[in-house]
Amino acid sequence: MSKLQSDVLRESIAQVVSDSREKKRNFIETIELQIGLKNYDPQKDKRFSGSVKLPHIPRPKMKVCMLGDAQHVEEAEKIGLDWMDVEALKKMNKNKKLVKKLAKKYHAFLASEAIIKQIPRLLGPGLNKAGK
Repeated sequence: MSKLQSDVLRESIAQVVSDSREKKRNFIETIELQIGLKNYDPQKDKRFSGSVKLPHIPRPKMKVCMLGDAQHVEEAEKIGLDWMDVEALKKMNKNKKLVKKLAKKYHAFLASEAIIKQIPRLLGPGLNKAGK
């Protein structure tokens, strides 16, 4: 891995921005930057801790659904998160069309530890096939 000068980085970002203004894209363009630190093992060294608030939300329209037990469903209701309990999952009855529709509706799913092993039994392989 080589070093990257800041002026080269700024120049390339400016180039991408100017290109996007010239030719309008039909999607949101993003730039990903990964930083590796020399002689730093994150497993051993815990020198850095905390969080950084980004100036722009990475995915503002991301929809998440909570598949949970009673306690987690209650917490999801409090924060305004969409949720489904075991009974709602059983009602789908492994119907491929309903599971596919559920997978398309949300970007990601959160599951309670107790329920995570039951999901394949309740829904079938539909969520796995959808990459969720």
